[in-house]
Amino acid sequence: MTFETLCANDDLFARVGAPVVFAKDEEIYGQGEPADRVYRMVSGMVRTSRFMPDGRRPIGDFYYPGEVFGLELGADHAMTAEAMNDCVVLAASRSALIAAGGEAELKELLWQATVRDLENAREHLALLVRKSANERVASFLLGVAQRSQGVMIELAIGRQDMADYLGLTIETVSRMITQLQSSGVVEFQGCRRFRVCDQRALEGLAAAA
Repeated sequence: MTFETLCANDDLFARVGAPVVFAKDEEIYGQGEPADRVYRMVSGMVRTSRFMPDGRRPIGDFYYPGEVFGLELGADHAMTAEAMNDCVVLAASRSALIAAGGEAELKELLWQATVRDLENAREHLALLVRKSANERVASFLLGVAQRSQGVMIELAIGRQDMADYLGLTIETVSRMITQLQSSGVVEFQGCRRFRVCDQRALEGLAAAA
């Protein structure tokens, strides 16, 4: 999704948001910083994560082009947001959004993004609590595949990010991917490109509870 495409939609964010470029691994906002801005992805990917006192870094979510992030119930950000690759986002302050479109349009925009975040959080929790390691990895790969248009799927998310998101070790993630390949469910070309060989089997593993 390009900046021109978003502007053509002529919605509140397109009218007010300013494009900002971030390099790979660059921080967009930090955990504990004031949540006075809202963001929408234009290109690339962003991850949100929370740094724990014991050194762990659970990942909250991944954001793709067109999606809004940076929303908080409180005054500060509960997580850190980082660019996973070179990316462009639209950034706008809440006050500017209200001034440009009125509070009603802003509330609708934020409501849609909040519903999306809550639904993803519910699915993420169910994945962590109810699924085996193999089922978690299968669910994750299916979700990535469903967002892709091609046969060969580019996986922008590295193994460590996958492990942190799925609540597994990187060794377990690698082992589960090897098992899925050995079973003929998926085929990887390197670490970042794969194709689904058995859609029904992948969907079956992802649907397991």
